[in-house]
Amino acid sequence: MRPHISDHDLERKVRLAERLLREGDKVKVTVRFRGREMAHPETGRALLERFCGQLKDLAAVDRGANMQGRFLTTILAPSNKKAPKAVKEAGEEPVGQT
Repeated sequence: MRPHISDHDLERKVRLAERLLREGDKVKVTVRFRGREMAHPETGRALLERFCGQLKDLAAVDRGANMQGRFLTTILAPSNKKAPKAVKEAGEEPVGQT
């Protein structure tokens, strides 16, 4: 996403990240700076803080904001781990039980 993303677009990205976190996946959030935006990385950090703040109930910051070239990146991990999805077929016993 970009530092000056609209509120609606940000909400869509938050909902997508929320769905992925509920499924147990990690989410990498990246802010891309172009041109003169590079002079104001604080706008990108504020955006990431806002994004993470909206997901604070579901996610924990796995790796904090890190600037690499023109990209500001953070990784979010689900805060409450769910059991991995197991494919159960009819009539089979769970693994490890006899």
